[in-house]
Amino acid sequence: MAIMDLPICVTCGVQYGEARPDCPICEDERQYVGWDGQRWTTLEALRADHRGRIAEEGPDVVGIGVEPPTAIGQRALLVRAPSGNVLWDSTTHLDDDMIREVNELGGVSAIAISHPHFYGSMIEWAHAFDAPVYIHAADRRWVARPDDAVVYWEGDTHELAEGLTLINAGVHFAGGQVLHWRDGRAVFSGDILQVVNDRDWLSFMYSYPNFIPERPRTVRRALRLLEPYDFDRVYGAWWRKIVYTDGKEAVRRSADRYLSFALDDG
Repeated sequence: MAIMDLPICVTCGVQYGEARPDCPICEDERQYVGWDGQRWTTLEALRADHRGRIAEEGPDVVGIGVEPPTAIGQRALLVRAPSGNVLWDSTTHLDDDMIREVNELGGVSAIAISHPHFYGSMIEWAHAFDAPVYIHAADRRWVARPDDAVVYWEGDTHELAEGLTLINAGVHFAGGQVLHWRDGRAVFSGDILQVVNDRDWLSFMYSYPNFIPERPRTVRRALRLLEPYDFDRVYGAWWRKIVYTDGKEAVRRSADRYLSFALDDG
C-alpha cells in the first residue's frame, strides 16, 4: 500500500500502517466510533481540500493547524528552543507547503505526542523531518503505525534536551505526557491537563466525549510530578486554549476544585 493511501480514521484522525476494519482508538471508551460508523480517509484525499495553518501562539511557540479542521481538530505546536525545535503533538494533514514553512522556522529536531488521540500522521511528520517521536511506553499498544522513528521511554520524566522535560502525568491515558520548557516557563499539555474555555482554569478527564472523570489518585500523582517545575503558561490543544499567566497556580487551584467535587462526601 502506498504511503499516501494508508488509512486514516475520520473520527480520531490517526493514520494506521495497514488497512483494517476497525479503529481500536475510537472503540476504546475514551473516544467513540463516528455516528455513521467507521469511516476512513487518506492523506491523498485530505490534500485535495485541506491546507495548513501556521501562526504564532506565544513567544517562540508556533501553532500548526489544519483548515478546515480534521477529526478532533487539535493544532500542534512548534517549540523553538535553542537546543532544537520540538514538535508537540501532531496533525493528521501534512503537505509540502507545511513542510516548507516549518523548515523555514528551523525544522524539527524531536517530536513528542501527548496521547493517542493526537497521534495523527506522526510518522509522516517524523519521516519528513528525520526526527524521532517520543511516546511513553505505557501507551505502546496504541501506536497505530509502528515505525523505527518511535522512541518509547519509561519512568516519570525524560529529558529531551537541556531544559525540555517530558513528564508522565498519566491523566487521560496511562502514558499521557506533558512537556515542560524551562526557558519558556511553559507547560505544553495537550488535553492531559485540559485548558477550559475560562482559560484561567484546567480540568482532568478520563474521557472527554463520554464525560468520564479522571481518578482522584491519578490527578494527585500528576500534581506531585509537576510540583518541582515552575511555569507561567499552559498551552492546551486548540488555538488560543492557553493559560497565559500564573499557570502553576492555575493547575493547583483547578485540581483543588476538581477534587472538591469528585470527592464531595459531606
